[in-house]
Amino acid sequence: MELLFVHGALVRDGAWWWQPAAELLERRTGIRSRAVALPSCGEGTARDAGSLGEPDAGGIAGGLVADAAALRRELDTVDDAIVVGHSYGGTVIAEAGAHPAIRHLLYISSYLPDIGQAQGAIMSGETDPVSIGDNGDGTLSVSGYDATSFGARFLQDAAAETQREAWLRVTAQDARAFMTPTTAAGWRGVDSTYVVCGEDRSTSLELQRFHAARATRSVELPTGHHPFITRPELVVEQLEALLAR
Repeated sequence: MELLFVHGALVRDGAWWWQPAAELLERRTGIRSRAVALPSCGEGTARDAGSLGEPDAGGIAGGLVADAAALRRELDTVDDAIVVGHSYGGTVIAEAGAHPAIRHLLYISSYLPDIGQAQGAIMSGETDPVSIGDNGDGTLSVSGYDATSFGARFLQDAAAETQREAWLRVTAQDARAFMTPTTAAGWRGVDSTYVVCGEDRSTSLELQRFHAARATRSVELPTGHHPFITRPELVVEQLEALLAR
């Protein structure tokens, strides 16, 4: 059994975001984790994009389709996997479709979209949406934030140094990650747990609970948007529960 982590939108370096939970999970269970490199965030190599899109500014290539293909390639290398989707990562899981290696899914403040739904459309109903700007080159970025305000919105329950490190990993992302409707619903028929982040200042509780109702089960934790950083023990407890099933 291995664990694949699919990070959220507009950031890079999934291994850094997942590291506190990864280290604790390996100590307690022996299970190793790795983060999926998302081409839409400029991660991976030209091979990751393949014929799914030419690089845009900053070497960014492909959108949702390229990200889903990257996840499927990782799944092709393992026999059994738990896949953790954070925020936009859940939409990547949906688009990746069914895969025989997936045993469980863990969603954290994430999305389980129906076929035909785009990430941007899912987020459009938020009453206090995250400010995202068009860079004019086919990419989008968070706008109007600095390290302090980003930390206050996305990592208010983390130390100041962690907030600063997170800000260094904010990046532009191919707009097609937000605009492309899903063509699959890879969460259907798979055992899943949804973690509702009860103190999340990024994704509303209403939207989280709507998508949580599509999972096999859900639990609400008293954390901000990134519990795998701020309360990794709570996330690992949910993974241990999945392993016991």
